Amino acid sequence: MCGIGGILTANQDQGALKTIIRRIQTALQHRGPDDSGIYISTSAQTALTHTRLAILDLSSAGHQPMSTPDGRYWITFNGEIYNFQQLRRHLISQGEQFHSQTDTEVILKLYQRMGSDCVEHLRGMFAFAIWDDWEKICFLARDPLGIKPLYYWQSGSTLVFASELRAILASGLPAINLSIEGLYGYLISGSVPEPYTLIEGIHCLAAGHWLYWQRDRITKHHYWQINFTPTIISPLEAQEKVRTALVDSIKHHFVSDVPVGLFLSGGIDSTMILALASQTQNKQLCTYSIAFEEKQWNEGDIAKQAAKEFGAKHTEYKLTASSAKQLLPKFLEAIDQPSVDGFNTFCVSQIAHQNGTKVALSGLGGDELFGGYHSFQKIPHMVTYSKQLQAIPLLATGVGMGLSHWGTSPKIKRLGDFLQQTPSSSAAYRSFRGVFSHAEACAIIHQYLPDQPPLTTFIPNCRGQTCTIEDEVSFLELSFYMRNQLLRESDVMSMSWGLEVRVPLVDRNLLEAIASIPSHIRLAFGKQLLVAAVPEIPEWVVNRPKKGFSFPFDQWMATEWHDYFSNVKTPNNISLKPWFRRWSLAILKYWWERISG
Repeated sequence: MCGIGGILTANQDQGALKTIIRRIQTALQHRGPDDSGIYISTSAQTALTHTRLAILDLSSAGHQPMSTPDGRYWITFNGEIYNFQQLRRHLISQGEQFHSQTDTEVILKLYQRMGSDCVEHLRGMFAFAIWDDWEKICFLARDPLGIKPLYYWQSGSTLVFASELRAILASGLPAINLSIEGLYGYLISGSVPEPYTLIEGIHCLAAGHWLYWQRDRITKHHYWQINFTPTIISPLEAQEKVRTALVDSIKHHFVSDVPVGLFLSGGIDSTMILALASQTQNKQLCTYSIAFEEKQWNEGDIAKQAAKEFGAKHTEYKLTASSAKQLLPKFLEAIDQPSVDGFNTFCVSQIAHQNGTKVALSGLGGDELFGGYHSFQKIPHMVTYSKQLQAIPLLATGVGMGLSHWGTSPKIKRLGDFLQQTPSSSAAYRSFRGVFSHAEACAIIHQYLPDQPPLTTFIPNCRGQTCTIEDEVSFLELSFYMRNQLLRESDVMSMSWGLEVRVPLVDRNLLEAIASIPSHIRLAFGKQLLVAAVPEIPEWVVNRPKKGFSFPFDQWMATEWHDYFSNVKTPNNISLKPWFRRWSLAILKYWWERISG
């Protein structure tokens, strides 16, 4: 796990390139404290940088940017390729020679042989750029599920890319103007939806995409997409398929030349990973969790009990409102783009870092794959209800307009937005997962962009697939909440502590193996399929009410955190309850003042 960045241009000299690339590298230094490097082509058309967190081949042979022996291809790579040893052996059998034990060199050799098709063979999380110094073209790619971020800005023949938005801004090239699409998406959902960012002109390369740059043109291609196509399978066969895929993924995610720890929340997903890891790994496992004084939020005892059950060495950190407040300034500085998430990962990553861990596994992704959220029940009901209203002309629209204008709660206002749209899982999902309503978001946007014409219509959503509505919800949870919020914050907040977080439940091979299981089995209430596939999960974990990895933010913001969150002003007396509405505006305000000031 590292930081990557670069500039591709036809209009700079060596000196200017060196200045720009050093700025980008400095902004990425926290992502790679072990090593760093810069490459500038003799033609002055490209400059690449890399900051390294050494996980595989800790020697200097892993230095990046890395080149082929003839100097034609240069790569800067962020991520981990879990099947690199198999790929390496295959390439050696075809006559290739290697000078390191890194996955980076494997990608380079694969690209040299097969060009853009190399991404089809990579299992893992990745964002990388490969410069061809003979053809003067650059290839950029991002992993299928969007675990690793990759941002870019283009103006004319110049393109700047990096692992974080702040690194592109550090280049000094883009103008710092808010993006209305990014801001609207943030206010509606609590995170910025790809491919937008909060800065106009800077985009996120979407998950499962690659991009070619050649002087005056860019070519993009969508090389992978989630596909739920059900087949006939018995519940027992489904259980066996899931268990086999889980064991395989967990084994691959332990590929490392440094010890690998685990985040343990006391929930089904992280306990499942611990249970299977304890069977597949020979070394003692180390687990990390957060506990609270507030009993209704505290899952520390259940995490500690799970660690003891599977023989793990457990480290718990009890977080109080006071100790958490001391972490807030560093957390705020770590934010790359605001969201309503991130502080939990920031805190548990600190614990792992302080204990000398450089890699940790997370249970992120289990709820999206196995139906763990209430959205899997609520959204189908919302769509059915809306279709019934639609049967009477103008009734749904009239009710929706009334609720959105005079609704007594934020949830009712968002429901009003939904009823004014054509009934779909996508529209219902945005309402269910929403933060502010359409009218509220427009009013807040006017505070930041007073000269911007008001949005008169809803920005269209990406639709789910034409399968069961439950599969559509799974698709939406994977593509929006998980990708735009959970994965992005997991990356940024863990890297702020020099920690690599791996997500074995967010794995292309795993998803492709279980995607054909019909939704009535895969998404059965209570994650029944996952529980049945891993009976080692203790009953006292399975039968506990689902809480999620949550913090007592509401209480803290009203007491010890008051000075950080009390100065939020909203137009038209927009309610700041529940807590995440106040949080989202306070974090946005802080971030914008830091970026624009």
